[in-house]
Amino acid sequence: MKVMKEMTQTVNSKWWQRAVIYQIYPRSFADSNGDGIGDLQGIIAKLDYLEMLGIDAIWLSPVCRSPQDDNGYDISDYRDIDPMFGTLADMEELIQEAQKHHIRIIMDLVLNHSSDEHYWFQEAKKSRENPYHDYYVWRDGAEGEYPNDMRAAFGGSAWEWVPEIQQYYFHQFSVKQPDLNWENPKLRQEIYDMINWWIGKGVGGFRLDVIDQIAKEPDKKITNNGPRLHEYLRELSRETFQKADLVTVGEAWGATTELAKLYSNPDNSELSMVFQFEHICLDQIEGKEKWDLAPLPFMKLKEVFGRWQTELCGKGWNSLFWNNHDLPRIVSRWGNDGQYRVESAKMLAVLLHGLQGTPYIYQGEELGMTNVQYEIEDYRDIETLNLYRERLEKGYSREEIMRSIHAKSRDNARTPMQWNDGANAGFTEGTPWLKINPNYREIHAKGQIGDEDSIFSCYQKLIRLRKEYSVFVDGDFQMLLENDRNIFAYTRTNADSRLLVVCNFYDTTVSYSLEEDVTDMELLISNYKDADQTGVLRPYEARMYLKK
Repeated sequence: MKVMKEMTQTVNSKWWQRAVIYQIYPRSFADSNGDGIGDLQGIIAKLDYLEMLGIDAIWLSPVCRSPQDDNGYDISDYRDIDPMFGTLADMEELIQEAQKHHIRIIMDLVLNHSSDEHYWFQEAKKSRENPYHDYYVWRDGAEGEYPNDMRAAFGGSAWEWVPEIQQYYFHQFSVKQPDLNWENPKLRQEIYDMINWWIGKGVGGFRLDVIDQIAKEPDKKITNNGPRLHEYLRELSRETFQKADLVTVGEAWGATTELAKLYSNPDNSELSMVFQFEHICLDQIEGKEKWDLAPLPFMKLKEVFGRWQTELCGKGWNSLFWNNHDLPRIVSRWGNDGQYRVESAKMLAVLLHGLQGTPYIYQGEELGMTNVQYEIEDYRDIETLNLYRERLEKGYSREEIMRSIHAKSRDNARTPMQWNDGANAGFTEGTPWLKINPNYREIHAKGQIGDEDSIFSCYQKLIRLRKEYSVFVDGDFQMLLENDRNIFAYTRTNADSRLLVVCNFYDTTVSYSLEEDVTDMELLISNYKDADQTGVLRPYEARMYLKK
């Protein structure tokens, strides 16, 4: 791995536009007490590692108190920490210790729904007159006669009968995740008070789970992008986010470039950016579920990235990511987790980190961690287990179902972090909550730190380059070789410099021809040790050049 001479430039931009954010899935990151579950003290113990990597902020998947029906995305108390992760004092310590390492903590908040064990819902189902009843979405009906045929994302009807009050409540996800009623101003104020309480504790921002679904209108079968969505977001921002120098990112599966311009308007009226998933949904049969596998349409991938880069330039802001806690490992998905694991992991990193937007690294991505192929009894994810049961009932073969699970199960991302080649990959001294990937003896942090040719080193250098050159932040994007079926190439250009990125997305050697003259450009980074050969790219080869 090569990195040539460096230069420091001052970029006039918001801190989160220059930042690289690292996502931690707490139960799988580091276990400090031997119970097999990652925790906040485990994260505190790894802050030196994260500072070494160079990241600026940690997005922490939910740590609030929860019955864990959906791994923390069912919150029963927004102002407390789940005992499996520690205490509120541990959270306060993490915020403070992270600041000493120049790292901010971004909390993951679930504002579309709560747990059915939340105090609000416990009160809401006591009677229709209860003050908390209208905090949730209810409809009259008779038992067994649903208000409509809407389905929940995790399977089954989106309506659940409550005999005590002879009504149905609406839930877009698990039956234990009743949807909150954002039409109620008292509910909204409760949420704002809670967020401001966390801001007062020093958090650096918030990731907002399925935020595009808060304005749902179930009678019209509208779940995302409801008519009042942006009204709610502007009020939310005004009452909370604008009171501090925060980063805010909304998960919005249904976002388009036009909607993203509203979400991430530079006037700061809503959010800093959104997670949109257009590129992530490409390798499935169109109109079907993610489990219905299809080859990646590479030309479409280039078109999608190019459109988001071009249309949001100066009018919004992109989130750049390949992985998160809901997605399979990218090196197994669109790279090559066998012979070319190292090369393809680096290529995918170079491709993404040269784009305009804020890059997100999901834990283990910087090591090239891979998918797993377990038997069904080794999986823990509610979505995966429901899928297995439902598809068996529909007549799918077990082999077909397991092929989909091996490719797309959320547990691919949730296997414990691989710290070393010792017992349980150094994750825990106890029994891990989820089986460790068997390849941890070959893929682990200890073996990559200090190795200048490692995937970890590649990520370190990409992070450093983003801080050194303003073109990473404000350079205009132009796609090159648009019709090439193997190569993803583009330039980023500002008043000071020009960045050229050329990546071979596949495992064959390919030739190419560019109008760009690289002889007077500096090779910033590449994923092959030897000198580059202009006009030819080896399997998964990636190069990044700079002209000043």
